[in-house]
Amino acid sequence: MVPRVVVLYRPSEYEELLATHGTHGQAAFYLKHRGRDIEDVLMREKEQAQAIDRVLRAIPRKWRRMKISRRDLDRFLFEPEDLVVAVGQDGLVANAAKYLEGQSVIGINPNFRRFDGVLVKHRPDVAETLLQQTAARRVRLESRAMVEARTDDGQCLYALNEIFMGHRSHQSARYVIEWGESKERHSSSGVIVSTGTGATGWAQSIHRARRCRLPLPAPESPRLIFFVREAFPSVATQTELTEGILQREEALTLTSEMNVGGVVFGDGLEADRIDLRWSQKITIRQADKRLRLVA
Repeated sequence: MVPRVVVLYRPSEYEELLATHGTHGQAAFYLKHRGRDIEDVLMREKEQAQAIDRVLRAIPRKWRRMKISRRDLDRFLFEPEDLVVAVGQDGLVANAAKYLEGQSVIGINPNFRRFDGVLVKHRPDVAETLLQQTAARRVRLESRAMVEARTDDGQCLYALNEIFMGHRSHQSARYVIEWGESKERHSSSGVIVSTGTGATGWAQSIHRARRCRLPLPAPESPRLIFFVREAFPSVATQTELTEGILQREEALTLTSEMNVGGVVFGDGLEADRIDLRWSQKITIRQADKRLRLVA
């Protein structure tokens, strides 16, 4: 079968400004009165457009191709043999990972001065070589662990970086947490369960802030790490079970004690969430599927 390349991008800041303010002039006026220059925004727009164009031109003429925005991911049907090219920042790969089932992903970084390149590792000018080698299966693939959250009524959510469970506002999240033989009732700012990939982001910030001694997992590791944020001690709630390492077969179980506002979401995408009811149970463990990232 002729390969199909799916080029994934995120709408640029300039596109979002135009969608909000209508015209270039209004967008420039808005930025100027907030101490910013629209020329900086246009430069980033140009860099992204050039990177996307470079990738599209690198696709062999006989191959099939699709170009989709991040906002359309939940409505797009990937084919099993697709080659996915994410052009943008690292988060774009994480956004796509939950919708994939083993497809190879190439991360293209339009500007290494702006994006770290943890997941978007490659320059646009190597896209042609990478596409050919990936299609021929002559590249090394990183098999990155993912995390799964599953409720007792069958709802399921996947994430590449981390799963968050808490209250959708700034109220305290109330729940019962269980890990192995340990069990506590909590009132906290929520729980984060992170993969090794996520350990370079939110989890790393928490790990550093609390001077945690637990080792952060590596990206391809079969381990997860969890943190309870700001657990509050009271006559009804405890604070001993606030961090730990989940081995490959282990799971963390959370039972909601929130009448309204309880949520679970992954990789910061609050729009794609599970709403929790009172006494609803959610189990978080390493997912069976993994991200296949071209190294």
